[in-house]
Amino acid sequence: MQDKVTFEYAVIRVVPKVEREEFFNVGVILFSKRKKFLGIKYKIDPKLLAAFSEDLDIQILNENLQAWQQICKGNPFGGAIGKLEISDRFRWLTACRSTIIQSSNVHPGLCSDPEKILEELYNTYVL
Repeated sequence: MQDKVTFEYAVIRVVPKVEREEFFNVGVILFSKRKKFLGIKYKIDPKLLAAFSEDLDIQILNENLQAWQQICKGNPFGGAIGKLEISDRFRWLTACRSTIIQSSNVHPGLCSDPEKILEELYNTYVL
């Protein structure tokens, strides 16, 4: 257990009609302070999106999620948020919001390999 460190994660959701509070999972974001890791993995299923809403453009949703990815990487394309400390970027991305792209509550865990856990959580909650 000594090689395990804490991590936090949230499930990323698309909420096509915010007023109806219906959503489907599209990704996972994971943060580990000790491992200096902030990662995101996502995929939007076009058929599922069409079942929830005919109005949403999958390309626009993908562009917004790509911005989340740039923020996670600390990339200059992530704008001012992408320049923040890794923990601040995670908190900003997982903050409660009433937009089409939202995250679940943040959940904790222990791991030795955050990338592996990100993949496992993605397989569990998205695929």
